[in-house]
Amino acid sequence: MHVAPPPPFLKRVPPGVWTTVTWCAGVAFTVLIRVRLPGESMSAVPAGVLVFRWDGLTYLGVATGLVLAGSALLPRRPLRALTLFLAASVIETLPLGVGEIPLAQFLAVDVALYFIASTRARRTGVVAVACALAVLAGYLTTRLLCGWSVGTSAELAVAMTTVIAWLVGHSVHQAREHAGKLVALATAQAVTDERLRISRELHDVVAHSIGVIALQAAAAGRVIETQPGRAREALGEIETVGREALSGLRRMVAALRQAEPGQPPQPAASGSAPGLADVDRLAATVTDAGVRVDVRWLGERRPLPADIDISAYRIIQEAVTNVVRHAGTHSCEALIDFRDDELSIEVIDGGNGRGRPAGSGYGLVGMRERVGLLRGEFSAAPRPEGGFRVTARLPLPEGVR
Repeated sequence: MHVAPPPPFLKRVPPGVWTTVTWCAGVAFTVLIRVRLPGESMSAVPAGVLVFRWDGLTYLGVATGLVLAGSALLPRRPLRALTLFLAASVIETLPLGVGEIPLAQFLAVDVALYFIASTRARRTGVVAVACALAVLAGYLTTRLLCGWSVGTSAELAVAMTTVIAWLVGHSVHQAREHAGKLVALATAQAVTDERLRISRELHDVVAHSIGVIALQAAAAGRVIETQPGRAREALGEIETVGREALSGLRRMVAALRQAEPGQPPQPAASGSAPGLADVDRLAATVTDAGVRVDVRWLGERRPLPADIDISAYRIIQEAVTNVVRHAGTHSCEALIDFRDDELSIEVIDGGNGRGRPAGSGYGLVGMRERVGLLRGEFSAAPRPEGGFRVTARLPLPEGVR
């Protein structure tokens, strides 16, 4: 079982911690710009009458308490938490003597808006940004109705940062949804690909085995009276081939049962999959069934990647099975050529291949798909001199050349 690595540290920090830190930073900034710092002749912003008095500090304590309460509620009740943040930003303006809600006192609201828009439904995010903008507009309207001075330009800047915070959060939310859809699509595609692979494996195993069994049964039926020993050999071969086919089917069913819900099926163990090393045994089995298979090896035989090895064997198996079922001949030839940069496979028979259109049947389609997945070249067509030819060229990776 694979263990997922922990998320980055900043992603593990709860959103309530971010809003608390932002509020504290805003308060510190507000205080610092109202005191004369070293090197300054006077403070950047004149301090209000109540800023450093006990009543001003009381307002600050109440606002900070509201922020702490909202930070605790933010993961569970985001809109209620946002209401507390907005109330804190309004209360904090009382001792400052300003005509607008300063940006430093609204940054915690912006951070909360980002988390709401990025983690909650779109409707919740829209309601949150509308409430924030309504509080800004209501604050200015109230001061205008009371005949007090207002800072419209500064408040427009605060409103712009509010909208930007919501837009960034909404974009993150959309990106997360898109990533989830891509994962679901990739999982569905993986399931489809695995089903196609298993269907090809089923076709290869069952079609080849049934073809051999049919030939052996026909041979046993012809000699059962005159050559009982030969008939017993044929029946024994039928039993062997049937057991092998049943074993292959069981492996595939086991692979399907191992898959968890929503996950693509796991392939069978690599040790149970056939490869080119089994071609000689395949040829012997088909030869015993009545169709001689002459296997010719060219080039230097060397280990191949599992996907190429299995696909090469299945292509030869399916081509030989087609000879047994359709060619009406007693012999065929399989040529396996290990070249420098590719593996060439050719299966030739001298039967009545002219009556079979190229590309028909699931067997040829399966072979073509296998070769296509490996970026190779495939052809299957009648020979001018009679019979049928199946060829496949599979490119080899750099490490095998």
